Amino acid sequence: MKKTLSIIAMATAMVFGLEAQEIGNEELVRIRESFARTREDIARMNAVSGNYDLKKLAIDRERQGKTDHLFKYKVQVSGITDQQQSGRCWMFTSMNVLRPSVMEKFNIREFDFSHNYCYFWDMFEKSNLFLENVIRTAERDIILDRDVAWFFQSPVNDGGVWNSFLNIAEKYGVVPASAMPETAHSNRTSYLTGFLNEYLRKEGYALREMISEGASEKKTRKYKLQAMKGVYRILVLCLGEPPAEFTWRYETADGEVKTLTSTPLDFYRSIIPEDYGSDTYIMVMNDPTRPYYQVYEIDNYRNTYEGVNWKYLNLPSDEIKKAAVASIKADEALYASCDISRYYNDDEGIADMDIYDFEALMGMDFEIHDKAARIMTRQSGSAHAMTLIAVDTDENDTPVKWQFENSWGPDAGHNGYFTFTDEWFDEYMFRMVIRKEYLSGKAVEALSGESEMLPAWDYMF
Repeated sequence: MKKTLSIIAMATAMVFGLEAQEIGNEELVRIRESFARTREDIARMNAVSGNYDLKKLAIDRERQGKTDHLFKYKVQVSGITDQQQSGRCWMFTSMNVLRPSVMEKFNIREFDFSHNYCYFWDMFEKSNLFLENVIRTAERDIILDRDVAWFFQSPVNDGGVWNSFLNIAEKYGVVPASAMPETAHSNRTSYLTGFLNEYLRKEGYALREMISEGASEKKTRKYKLQAMKGVYRILVLCLGEPPAEFTWRYETADGEVKTLTSTPLDFYRSIIPEDYGSDTYIMVMNDPTRPYYQVYEIDNYRNTYEGVNWKYLNLPSDEIKKAAVASIKADEALYASCDISRYYNDDEGIADMDIYDFEALMGMDFEIHDKAARIMTRQSGSAHAMTLIAVDTDENDTPVKWQFENSWGPDAGHNGYFTFTDEWFDEYMFRMVIRKEYLSGKAVEALSGESEMLPAWDYMF
């Protein structure tokens, strides 16, 4: 038996003919000697070890001021919003795209939606979806089944994409900011989500225990309803109670004060374009790890039980750019998301592949220079949604830079805006929601194909 175990241990230590080994004294000596303690490296060590923000040391001063914030094509904008310390960028971005049409409809100079209202129903519906998933998978192993483990790992969170907004808005509508203002917990969501997740795990586990003990469908449903009453109570205490009807007073650009009384759903239907929805718009993605011109759907990535999953068409970056330019030229902003953590200088509001030289600072090459490899190793991925509003082009009308309207307040970036080079677009732009009419014939044809289902824990998400 011992001999068999030894053979197995040796076999598992071999990967493609390479035997695993520990770091021994000889290897450690060679590793230590590799740091030569030259004057240059001592200077690097003193600078790096004494400064937490390495961006300030790595910035290429010669690149500063080389990228301006002027654009040949720019859509109408409606002022900067602030999501505060929350993960609601997808919600702010979805609403920011709609704000100009509201301002035009009511002839007003400024407008904002209540993000708190939509956040309430997003958390409420995500809680319901979690409990339904628990009931659906109650017979599976809570430790070994990957679906069940994923459900309990994070019953609810702030995250979402455009289809998440669509699911909530089409069921509950939207309201002006004054109808349900922000609260301490909508602006800073960590306590709320933590408290709600603890409660949901407790109730989810109780449901599993009931079902394993043979509880009837009626008893299970009754318990789940009581659990949702608890969810509603938590949300009302933290966010306030959402209005079933509201009265909104506003002043027009001509100085006239008007009053509107409406339900949230009627208000939503009155302010969206007639063709607004998933029949007209599609999310496109640039994921070089998978075949292009293929539709993908993320299993169980939605917020309402009956809503639509996250679905997207994978396209080459150049194809996405052409569609984005066409949309901006038509004065239509776009929901978009990217990896904002990379090569972004917040002081200037500029993202540029050459703005930082970390390799010169560290004296070594440590970055992954291939987008597909960065995605698969989890080094990079879409992390933040913003509104794409502008593109600047050269004499051949080829894009050279782009601009986002962000939702981090006016003090972030360039007065709240984020300008990025076309090269940065290729490397760190991921998703965009766009009218299907702006896509190429090949892309539109691909939409009619069958979608490939991906798990919610896929490396891309």
